[in-house]
Amino acid sequence: MTTFLVEDQARFYRLAYSYLHSREEALDAVQTAVCRALEKQESLKDADAMRTWFYRILVNVCTDLLRQRKRVTLVKPEELDAGSYEDPLPEDGSLARRVDALPPEIAAVIRLRFYEELSLQEISAVVNCPLSTVKTRLYTGLKKLRIQLEGEE
Repeated sequence: MTTFLVEDQARFYRLAYSYLHSREEALDAVQTAVCRALEKQESLKDADAMRTWFYRILVNVCTDLLRQRKRVTLVKPEELDAGSYEDPLPEDGSLARRVDALPPEIAAVIRLRFYEELSLQEISAVVNCPLSTVKTRLYTGLKKLRIQLEGEE
């Protein structure tokens, strides 16, 4: 367990950062996830499932932090943008920003598949939904990204 956590810490940070977009929060999320994994390591029955199990812990920590952030963030009425209800389109055109602009459940599947190279089965276990739902979210997200990219050309 410890070897796995030490060897893949850069990947864990990258995934946490892709959710949180903050160096400090990403480091905190990884640290919290590692602590939770070490505390609960006895509950892991299948050692082969450690990777999926830990990613699920990390994704849950990141989503918890995002929920907390939404509760804490206050926006003044004058800061509201009239067009803020539309799907945000990244200004710099980067693919990562486009993925961030997708609905959270779709962006999570794309991050886990392409950033972390998890199989669809592993993603299904991490996000706790059926394989067919993971496939639908993946293909929906890829279609939206392709339409955005083709729209620029």
